[in-house]
Amino acid sequence: MTTLTYEEYLDEVTTVLTELYDLDDDAAIKLVVAAQDAEFFVPHDAHEEMRTVEQAKKDAVTLFERKQNRQQTQEKQQQRVRQQKK
Repeated sequence: MTTLTYEEYLDEVTTVLTELYDLDDDAAIKLVVAAQDAEFFVPHDAHEEMRTVEQAKKDAVTLFERKQNRQQTQEKQQQRVRQQKK
């Protein structure tokens, strides 16, 4: 299995996000940057064997699903607040 540099790996995750989920480049980059800020990629930086194309696909799915789950949770919380105001 070929390993990527850290930068190549992040680029691959971004590319997979645009391809799998039809996100535009800016949205995919924003998602990857947010994951970096949350230290999601720290193990990848430390362990070269984690920086593969296959792992990039898995991580892209994980990041997108987490984003979707956060959005659903926020929407439910907003609905509850609106219900309580009635």
